[in-house]
Amino acid sequence: MLENVENQGFLSINRAYNSTFVPEHLSLGLVVPMENYGNKAVPDLERHLERAQLAESLGFSAVWLRDVPFNVPSFGDAGQLFDPFVYLGYLAAATDRIALGVASVVLPLRHPAHVAKAAASADVLSGGRLLLGIASGDRPEEYPALNLPFAERGASFRESYAYIRQMATRMPSFDNAYGAPGGGMDMLPKPKAGRLPMLITGGSQQSPEWLAKNGDGWMTYPRGLDVQARVIVGWRQRVLELSTYDKPVMQPLYVDLTQSDDEPPRPIHLGFRIGIPDLKKYLKSLQAIGINHVALNLRFNGADIETTLHRLADGLLPEFGR
Repeated sequence: MLENVENQGFLSINRAYNSTFVPEHLSLGLVVPMENYGNKAVPDLERHLERAQLAESLGFSAVWLRDVPFNVPSFGDAGQLFDPFVYLGYLAAATDRIALGVASVVLPLRHPAHVAKAAASADVLSGGRLLLGIASGDRPEEYPALNLPFAERGASFRESYAYIRQMATRMPSFDNAYGAPGGGMDMLPKPKAGRLPMLITGGSQQSPEWLAKNGDGWMTYPRGLDVQARVIVGWRQRVLELSTYDKPVMQPLYVDLTQSDDEPPRPIHLGFRIGIPDLKKYLKSLQAIGINHVALNLRFNGADIETTLHRLADGLLPEFGR
């Protein structure tokens, strides 16, 4: 079971959480699919398993899946196509060390009993390598497809979160908007270390105080460094007012790695076309303001993906490895 102890300032939760998030350090992960599909919504998923295995062998800390149940035209990105929990099981069987993250499961679109069961299963089958990102959802089109109210997703998110937390305990008995488990029945398996690491994405329709109190970490979005620094200071102040230990912050970053390291950086959607030296400098700046993990997204990367992964590993992981 989980021991309520600190790991250099962060709570010790499971194998993935403890290796990916280290205070005053920035680690690097990769968003799946690892391919260039910037000019279309649906990726090809070429060599997707081989690339996940390559990411592990090169020493990246985590791979991140997304929960995109419908290919919504206005959203313009079908993600990795596969259901994240099915894909987590597939990746768990094909890898040994790399953390397996979801950024993020849209809680109001799934019954929390199913989320709790699937997440605990993936955590146990992977040997404690699950990082469960959770969110309230930002694609209004998906809600009527499931006959669910988009406007009530904030309340649904809180109820789902509470239900999932209870499912990690032995024979839970409680009343919840999603149901009232009891009568001595239980849900198995339990998470590998007794608790699922649940990282909340953005605001998820909750107050900043609720996020700081209930999340095991925070997934935020790229911003200018000065603004991001102020946002992280606010997060950590709230966390330390509400708990006895710190909690990590992570963000994604789109990268189009240039062929030449001398080419000056140029902004792209939520990231940069950038060379290794400038990317290393930028990541050091993120580390300095308190970011603990960056998930690199290669959707707009123009160069060969395998070559890019090797260049990123050689140029960055000596500084930002796990």
